[in-house]
Amino acid sequence: MQFQRRCRIALILLAAALIFSGTAYAAKEVRFGNVSWTGVTVKTELGAHILDSLGYETNIKTLSVPIVYKALDMGDVDIFMGNWMPSMASIANKFFEKGTVVKYVANMPGAKYTLAAPSYVVEGGLKDFSDIAKYADKLDNKIYGIEPGNDGNLIIQSMIDEDKFGLGDFELIATSEPIMLSEVKALSKEQKWIVFLGWSPHYMNEMIDMKYLTGSTAETFGENDGTATVYTNIHKGFDKEMPNVGIFLKNFIFPISMINEISLMLQENKDYTHAEAGLAYLKEHPEVYTGWLEGVTTADGSKSALPVFEAYLQKI
Repeated sequence: MQFQRRCRIALILLAAALIFSGTAYAAKEVRFGNVSWTGVTVKTELGAHILDSLGYETNIKTLSVPIVYKALDMGDVDIFMGNWMPSMASIANKFFEKGTVVKYVANMPGAKYTLAAPSYVVEGGLKDFSDIAKYADKLDNKIYGIEPGNDGNLIIQSMIDEDKFGLGDFELIATSEPIMLSEVKALSKEQKWIVFLGWSPHYMNEMIDMKYLTGSTAETFGENDGTATVYTNIHKGFDKEMPNVGIFLKNFIFPISMINEISLMLQENKDYTHAEAGLAYLKEHPEVYTGWLEGVTTADGSKSALPVFEAYLQKI
């Protein structure tokens, strides 16, 4: 009996050790939610590479915007770098109000997210949201968006459903970022008219002679003609569970010029991945990652992050 009791105690202790070792391992995993937009993907890939170099396990899940928020809400995703506000308010605010998702930090102020058109269209008279319906025939009653379920698409669809700006007879063409931009470039070559979902930073601003429309309201892409702030969101309590990563995320801020330049690098060198283009930029701009890693350590807390990441960067 005494032997059996000792065996039971040993098994309990072994199980406890396995549980706690599993918890310690899981505590080093950082899970990013991503959407397949150039800028958000660059930020996410860079964040993952930096944290990998510091000893964390990272995982990136590419999802639609609504599913990213459900994953944050349920604790299946830790971080999302692409909360464009105010355009995402209809999707994100309910989770902020519920308290399961935290806005956390503005990673890119001064962005732009609204309807756009080629410059020749704007110069031809379509300057404002209120002008779109006047040129319905030239536009074939279409407005081009990106992937279904995206917040920008939802705003466009609500404008159509509610006949805002007289757009009740228009159709939203929901495709993807690459397909939409291919259509814009193809129609631009023929000087045909098109209105589409545009944003900055993005290489489209360098590759397409385009202008943003005026007339956005608080109920559409926000006042101030669609000027936006991009936030890093986390699930509730993540910064307490991983305070070192929380410090890093507070520092992890992006100038618009940086994302524009990396986006253009991706277009000019098709062999680059988003991560490779971002890391190549960092090699030329050490002042950027120096600021990001201020006060940050390796995952085990034993070393300052900066020399560790620099050694990692030199090897790739």
